[in-house]
Amino acid sequence: MRKSTQILMLSAFVLTAMMSSCGGKQQQQESVVKFKTTKVSKKDVTLESKYSATIRGRQDIEVYPQVSGTLKKLLVTEGQKVSKGQALFIIDQVPFQAALNTAEAALKAAQAQQATAQLTYESRKQLYDQQVVSEFDMQTAQNALLSAKAQVAQAQAQVVNARNSLSYTVVKSPSNGVIGTLPYRQGALVGPSMPVSLTTVSDNQQMYVYFSMSESQFLELTRKAGSAEQAVAQMPSVQLQLVDGSIYEITGVVETASGVVDRSTGSVQLRAVFDNPQHMLHSGSTGNVIMPVTYKDVVTVPAAGVVQTQDKHKVYIVDKDGVAHSKLVTILPQNYGTEFVVTEGLTAGTEVVAEGASMVKEDQKVKE
Repeated sequence: MRKSTQILMLSAFVLTAMMSSCGGKQQQQESVVKFKTTKVSKKDVTLESKYSATIRGRQDIEVYPQVSGTLKKLLVTEGQKVSKGQALFIIDQVPFQAALNTAEAALKAAQAQQATAQLTYESRKQLYDQQVVSEFDMQTAQNALLSAKAQVAQAQAQVVNARNSLSYTVVKSPSNGVIGTLPYRQGALVGPSMPVSLTTVSDNQQMYVYFSMSESQFLELTRKAGSAEQAVAQMPSVQLQLVDGSIYEITGVVETASGVVDRSTGSVQLRAVFDNPQHMLHSGSTGNVIMPVTYKDVVTVPAAGVVQTQDKHKVYIVDKDGVAHSKLVTILPQNYGTEFVVTEGLTAGTEVVAEGASMVKEDQKVKE
């Protein structure tokens, strides 16, 4: 009897526990996990796109000597501002001066021979007119004179070449600009075929900044503008972010776009120009071009309300019963602060989960 009573009490306890457990689960299922929601709207948005960029001087001219010889003097230092025509280097002038002296002496000798041939010709011509000498003698004298004149012309050309070669020993700046590195020092043997230039003169009053845009982006701009030239002309002023993260104080203008698509990257190269009055920008530096793009009357959604799965994005739409349903959307790759611009999948006035979307489950009740 006692054993039956114990079994009955144990069964009642188990039944009570099971009922309590089921009731707890049912209560848990019926509870609502609240999420912040919002109704999306349309507005004008300006987004900033960043493109990796390379900075070059408007002119980066590599300076090579036009004659070979020993470098005798360096007249400039690295980073020095120079003017067009300013002397930069001097190559040993002794052999070139000697060559010029030799050429000038040869010219004087040729001129003397020409003078003698002229006298001979004039004398033979008088004798020929008097029928003292034959036509052959007169023609021979004339030919000798022509040959002497040719030798004079050749000697003059040699003098010009020797004088030019001597002048080339003074290597001058081809333009206004700033001197780059100086890899050669006094005593080095230099020449036109050396692998590295004497230096580079960079005209950095204005700087060219090269950056690349994907072919699809540029194609979209071209369609809207009507042509590639118009697309470039309609591009807004751009900013330059320097390597330290700071923004260059002067804005630039996009001037040109390459007519060839880079096969390896599928991109189009563009060139912007920036004024550089304080010489803050240096040729060879890198940075980022920041280009603002304005989108008018577009739908935006909070970034915390977008869930990304691989290359797809989704949001959770909240129906009138407060239940969340996922919806695939297409967004722009740039973000607008804490928001994304939705190009497909949402209409203005739709209520979506605004925060913690990654925690929401399909058909979960998120709102009372």
